[in-house]
Amino acid sequence: MQVVHACLASMNTLCTATAVPLVHDLVWAHARPADRLEHLRARPAAGGGLDVVLFVRAGCHGTAREQMHTLLDRVAAPASVHGFTLRLT
Repeated sequence: MQVVHACLASMNTLCTATAVPLVHDLVWAHARPADRLEHLRARPAAGGGLDVVLFVRAGCHGTAREQMHTLLDRVAAPASVHGFTLRLT
């Protein structure tokens, strides 16, 4: 199991705890078995936005980052409709 960190930022407003369910729904709606995502956790970040932790089945951290980069590319367009950007950190 590998841990990959991501960040959700708002293009228009401050991210709050109300964005947490949206992040979960967007990521899981676009996850595929090949992404090997096991779990994710999101929480409000100290400076605004959300910290997102993705737990991934992968042999090494580099592979896990590649898998999550592919997943977050699929999530990017739907997230932007809601005024958010989601990226790996």
